[in-house]
Amino acid sequence: MMMSKPRIILALLLVLIGGFNLLTKTHADQPVAVNSPSTKPLKLPLVSPRIVVKKADRKLLLYSADKLVRTYHVGLGLSPVGDKVRQGDRRTPEGDFFIFTKNDKSAFYLSLGVSYPNAAHAERGLRDGLITRAEYKSIISALNAKQAPPQNTNLGGDIYIHGNGASSDWTWGCVALENDDVRELFNAVPVGTPVRIQR
Repeated sequence: MMMSKPRIILALLLVLIGGFNLLTKTHADQPVAVNSPSTKPLKLPLVSPRIVVKKADRKLLLYSADKLVRTYHVGLGLSPVGDKVRQGDRRTPEGDFFIFTKNDKSAFYLSLGVSYPNAAHAERGLRDGLITRAEYKSIISALNAKQAPPQNTNLGGDIYIHGNGASSDWTWGCVALENDDVRELFNAVPVGTPVRIQR
Protein backbone atom coordinates (compact mmCIF):
# COMPACT_ATOMS: atom_id res chain seq x y z
CA MET A 1 0.00 0.00 0.00
CA MET A 2 1.43 3.33 -1.09
CA MET A 3 1.26 6.24 1.40
CA SER A 4 0.69 9.78 0.23
CA LYS A 5 3.38 12.38 0.81
CA PRO A 6 1.43 14.17 3.62
CA ARG A 7 0.86 10.85 5.40
CA ILE A 8 4.59 9.99 5.21
CA ILE A 9 5.47 13.39 6.70
CA LEU A 10 2.86 12.95 9.43
CA ALA A 11 4.18 9.45 10.23
CA LEU A 12 7.76 10.77 10.44
CA LEU A 13 6.66 13.59 12.74
CA LEU A 14 4.90 11.15 15.05
CA VAL A 15 8.02 8.97 15.21
CA LEU A 16 10.18 11.99 15.98
CA ILE A 17 7.78 13.28 18.65
CA GLY A 18 7.53 9.83 20.18
CA GLY A 19 11.31 9.49 20.28
CA PHE A 20 11.66 12.93 21.84
CA ASN A 21 9.07 12.08 24.49
CA LEU A 22 10.85 8.83 25.22
CA LEU A 23 14.17 10.65 25.66
CA THR A 24 12.72 13.36 27.89
CA LYS A 25 10.75 10.79 29.91
CA THR A 26 13.89 8.75 30.50
CA HIS A 27 15.79 11.79 31.78
CA ALA A 28 12.85 13.07 33.81
CA ASP A 29 12.37 9.69 35.49
CA GLN A 30 15.97 9.49 36.63
CA PRO A 31 16.56 10.95 40.12
CA VAL A 32 18.83 13.97 40.20
CA ALA A 33 21.70 13.54 42.64
CA VAL A 34 21.32 15.87 45.60
CA ASN A 35 24.75 17.36 45.06
CA SER A 36 24.67 17.43 41.25
CA PRO A 37 25.74 20.63 39.47
CA SER A 38 22.11 21.35 38.56
CA THR A 39 21.12 21.58 42.24
CA LYS A 40 20.34 25.05 43.50
CA PRO A 41 23.13 26.72 45.47
CA LEU A 42 22.92 26.37 49.22
CA LYS A 43 21.04 29.18 50.90
CA LEU A 44 23.64 30.68 53.24
CA PRO A 45 24.04 31.11 56.07
CA LEU A 46 22.72 27.74 57.17
CA VAL A 47 20.56 27.72 60.30
CA SER A 48 22.06 25.59 63.10
CA PRO A 49 24.01 23.44 60.62
CA ARG A 50 24.98 19.90 61.50
CA ILE A 51 26.73 17.05 59.74
CA VAL A 52 25.87 13.35 59.90
CA VAL A 53 28.19 10.76 58.34
CA LYS A 54 26.65 7.35 57.67
CA LYS A 55 29.64 5.06 57.24
CA ALA A 56 27.80 2.00 55.92
CA ASP A 57 26.09 4.12 53.24
CA ARG A 58 29.25 6.15 52.46
CA LYS A 59 27.18 9.34 52.78
CA LEU A 60 27.65 12.71 54.45
CA LEU A 61 24.37 14.48 55.18
CA LEU A 62 24.28 18.24 55.72
CA TYR A 63 21.37 19.73 57.64
CA SER A 64 20.14 23.30 58.11
CA ALA A 65 17.48 23.83 60.80
CA ASP A 66 16.99 20.04 60.87
CA LYS A 67 16.21 20.01 57.14
CA LEU A 68 18.42 17.88 54.89
CA VAL A 69 19.98 20.25 52.33
CA ARG A 70 22.78 18.13 50.81
CA THR A 71 23.94 14.54 50.55
CA TYR A 72 27.54 13.85 49.54
CA HIS A 73 29.26 10.57 48.69
CA VAL A 74 32.34 9.90 50.87
CA GLY A 75 35.32 7.63 51.19
CA LEU A 76 36.50 6.41 54.61
CA GLY A 77 39.56 4.92 56.25
CA LEU A 78 41.31 1.89 54.77
CA SER A 79 39.71 -0.23 57.53
CA PRO A 80 36.19 1.23 57.42
CA VAL A 81 34.30 -1.18 59.70
CA GLY A 82 34.19 -0.45 63.43
CA ASP A 83 35.05 2.48 65.65
CA LYS A 84 38.52 3.97 65.86
CA VAL A 85 40.40 2.65 68.90
CA ARG A 86 44.06 3.55 68.52
CA GLN A 87 46.61 5.36 66.39
CA GLY A 88 47.30 3.60 63.09
CA ASP A 89 44.20 1.37 63.01
CA ARG A 90 43.02 3.22 59.87
CA ARG A 91 39.44 3.36 61.12
CA THR A 92 37.08 6.30 60.84
CA PRO A 93 35.84 7.11 64.36
CA GLU A 94 32.20 6.90 65.42
CA GLY A 95 30.37 9.18 67.84
CA ASP A 96 29.58 12.85 68.40
CA PHE A 97 32.16 15.49 67.55
CA PHE A 98 32.42 19.10 66.37
CA ILE A 99 34.42 20.98 63.75
CA PHE A 100 37.37 22.52 65.60
CA THR A 101 39.21 24.12 62.67
CA LYS A 102 38.99 24.91 58.96
CA ASN A 103 42.16 24.61 56.87
CA ASP A 104 42.19 26.26 53.43
CA LYS A 105 45.83 25.23 52.88
CA SER A 106 45.30 21.51 53.40
CA ALA A 107 47.39 18.92 51.55
CA PHE A 108 43.99 17.38 50.73
CA TYR A 109 42.53 20.48 49.05
CA LEU A 110 40.38 21.81 51.93
CA SER A 111 39.80 20.27 55.35
CA LEU A 112 37.59 20.50 58.41
CA GLY A 113 39.08 19.22 61.67
CA VAL A 114 36.91 16.73 63.60
CA SER A 115 37.26 16.73 67.41
CA TYR A 116 38.47 13.15 67.78
CA PRO A 117 39.07 11.74 70.37
CA ASN A 118 35.79 12.56 72.11
CA ALA A 119 35.00 11.87 75.78
CA ALA A 120 33.84 8.29 75.10
CA HIS A 121 37.08 7.47 73.27
CA ALA A 122 39.10 9.04 76.08
CA GLU A 123 37.25 7.05 78.76
CA ARG A 124 37.76 3.80 76.87
CA GLY A 125 41.41 4.64 76.24
CA LEU A 126 42.01 5.37 79.93
CA ARG A 127 40.22 2.16 80.96
CA ASP A 128 42.25 0.09 78.46
CA GLY A 129 45.58 1.67 79.43
CA LEU A 130 46.14 3.42 76.08
CA ILE A 131 46.38 6.89 77.63
CA THR A 132 47.43 8.25 81.02
CA ARG A 133 45.11 10.04 83.43
CA ALA A 134 46.90 13.30 82.56
CA GLU A 135 46.18 12.74 78.85
CA TYR A 136 42.57 11.91 79.68
CA LYS A 137 42.18 15.17 81.65
CA SER A 138 43.80 17.12 78.82
CA ILE A 139 41.35 15.67 76.27
CA ILE A 140 38.30 16.39 78.47
CA SER A 141 39.51 19.92 79.24
CA ALA A 142 39.97 20.71 75.53
CA LEU A 143 36.56 19.30 74.63
CA ASN A 144 34.85 21.31 77.38
CA ALA A 145 36.52 24.46 75.99
CA LYS A 146 35.36 23.53 72.43
CA GLN A 147 39.01 23.29 71.35
CA ALA A 148 41.03 20.62 69.56
CA PRO A 149 41.71 17.66 71.84
CA PRO A 150 45.32 16.41 71.92
CA GLN A 151 46.07 14.80 68.57
CA ASN A 152 49.24 12.90 69.47
CA THR A 153 48.20 10.28 72.04
CA ASN A 154 47.96 6.53 71.46
CA LEU A 155 44.30 7.08 70.54
CA GLY A 156 45.43 8.80 67.34
CA GLY A 157 44.18 12.06 65.89
CA ASP A 158 44.24 14.27 62.82
CA ILE A 159 40.77 13.16 61.71
CA TYR A 160 39.47 15.52 59.04
CA ILE A 161 36.70 15.88 56.52
CA HIS A 162 38.71 16.72 53.40
CA GLY A 163 38.95 16.56 49.62
CA ASN A 164 40.95 14.57 47.04
CA GLY A 165 38.28 12.03 46.15
CA ALA A 166 35.46 9.83 47.45
CA SER A 167 35.60 6.91 45.02
CA SER A 168 37.17 4.46 47.51
CA ASP A 169 38.14 3.97 51.16
CA TRP A 170 41.70 5.25 51.09
CA THR A 171 42.29 7.52 54.09
CA TRP A 172 43.93 6.80 57.44
CA GLY A 173 40.58 7.42 59.18
CA CYS A 174 39.38 10.66 57.64
CA VAL A 175 36.18 11.30 55.68
CA ALA A 176 37.04 12.16 52.06
CA LEU A 177 34.84 14.04 49.58
CA GLU A 178 35.22 15.14 45.99
CA ASN A 179 36.86 18.57 45.82
CA ASP A 180 33.75 20.40 44.57
CA ASP A 181 31.73 18.90 47.40
CA VAL A 182 34.21 19.71 50.15
CA ARG A 183 34.47 23.27 48.83
CA GLU A 184 30.71 23.72 49.16
CA LEU A 185 30.72 22.14 52.64
CA PHE A 186 33.77 24.17 53.73
CA ASN A 187 32.03 27.42 52.74
CA ALA A 188 28.74 26.40 54.39
CA VAL A 189 29.72 25.35 57.92
CA PRO A 190 31.47 27.28 60.68
CA VAL A 191 33.87 26.06 63.35
CA GLY A 192 31.80 24.49 66.10
CA THR A 193 29.40 22.67 63.74
CA PRO A 194 28.27 19.37 65.33
CA VAL A 195 29.36 16.18 63.54
CA ARG A 196 27.86 12.75 64.19
CA ILE A 197 29.61 9.77 62.63
CA GLN A 198 27.62 6.55 62.81
CA ARG A 199 27.88 3.02 61.44
